[in-house]
Amino acid sequence: MDFQDFLKDYKEKLFSIFSENKDAQENTLVRGIEDSTLKEILDLSPLAAFIPSEYGGHGGHTAEALSMLEASSYESLPLSLMMGINGALFLQPMANYADESVKEEIFSRVLNKNKLGGLMITEPDYGSDALRMQTSYKKIGDDTYKIEGTKHWGGLTGMADYWLITARAINKKGDLGRDISFFIHDTRNGGIEVEEYYNNLGLYMLPYGKNKIDIEVGEDHKLQPKTTGVTMMLDLLHRSRLQFPGMGMGFLRRMMDEAVEHCKNRFVGGLSLFDYDQVKHRLSEIQAYFTVCSAMCNFTSTNVPLHKNTSRMDVEANAIKSLVTDYMQKASQSLLQLKGAMGYRLDSIAGRSVVDSRPFQIFEGSNDILYQQISESVLKMMRRVKNNNLHDFLSEYYLTERSSEFFKEILDFEIDPQMPQRKLVDLGKALGRIISIEFTLNLGDQGFNKELIDNAVQTLQEEVNTIIHTYKNGGKASVVEDYNVDSSWFKLVTVNA
Repeated sequence: MDFQDFLKDYKEKLFSIFSENKDAQENTLVRGIEDSTLKEILDLSPLAAFIPSEYGGHGGHTAEALSMLEASSYESLPLSLMMGINGALFLQPMANYADESVKEEIFSRVLNKNKLGGLMITEPDYGSDALRMQTSYKKIGDDTYKIEGTKHWGGLTGMADYWLITARAINKKGDLGRDISFFIHDTRNGGIEVEEYYNNLGLYMLPYGKNKIDIEVGEDHKLQPKTTGVTMMLDLLHRSRLQFPGMGMGFLRRMMDEAVEHCKNRFVGGLSLFDYDQVKHRLSEIQAYFTVCSAMCNFTSTNVPLHKNTSRMDVEANAIKSLVTDYMQKASQSLLQLKGAMGYRLDSIAGRSVVDSRPFQIFEGSNDILYQQISESVLKMMRRVKNNNLHDFLSEYYLTERSSEFFKEILDFEIDPQMPQRKLVDLGKALGRIISIEFTLNLGDQGFNKELIDNAVQTLQEEVNTIIHTYKNGGKASVVEDYNVDSSWFKLVTVNA
């Protein structure tokens, strides 16, 4: 099927399931997804967008993959995450690193038998510190690996048909190696026990839990890195982060549509909400988030084809993932504020969106960490070229050549390479937005709505100015460890008898 024909059918099917269906609102409160509903969706082969044409897919074109994610997230953010997990964290790594025979079988079962795949990296004691994972593997015989350990928070726990599992080699002394390896496990072979299902706060459609791993896989089910396993993992994670705007795009469009429609039809004090200035401010911000996300989709689609190694695209990946997920949460919070009391229902699109979008700021790299890493990467480049002036450097950096000119005065200062962590985070927030202005200007050059472009650039400028002010003047508060001492207000009050 032509991709555009597929996309039309896919949107119509999702609309009938999630919007037309009278029970759609109630279904958002049910954990998991009905087998019949999932079959209706997968029968249209949405995951073909991630699969190269030689294996029966649409071609693995990034723009098409993002547009499928966008269509999914407009109707259901959890569904879009399910598609994103399968595509960016399983199928794309298969396409780039798996053995040819294994690749053919997996792609065929995904396309023809509606099979799903997921990724297991995170461990109970080693969340963000993934390189210290304790899941181990050792070779037994000539062509088999035994893998043991515990993984958790893998989306589709107990549901996926395939797992991509990370582990470290263990030597005869019991020591773990520094590199990371990836193994493909077919759940038909057993060996993964779900020890606990988590009551995740949101994203009810996706089951999460803790898994005990005790499996054996063949040599052909081990991914083959071009250089090191750590570099392969960076490629996998960066590629996934670069595609977050696909999931954010439909979600932000939905937040925008819902907010505008509600404000035009809701009257307070004789005026529609749309006529109130503060309401217009909130709506303009949501539209700015939508525009910036559009620019990010454009950047990723243009610069990140399937087979490009993204292991060195840390600044782009971290800026895109952290900023778009911050904007998803802010947009949902604004929609909830605009909808008022009725929005504060778990089955409301507003309440549901606040809860469902929140973990996007945490998984695949906590945003605080990613903002810090953006700063560290830029500082490293500045040291390399021996330039300590932030504006001077950014004016020649390919991701900020044009956007830096909006901030000539406030960025004209020498960077302190020994700044505390909170300053690194603040600087990273500013850099992520300056980079996003560059993306947005480039989108405008291609004919995107000029009013939306101007609005987004203005919003980003205001945010950067505020963040840089905090960076320069804030960050001086410290933690009071003995906070229980002399901290009872009631003891200070004199009660008259």
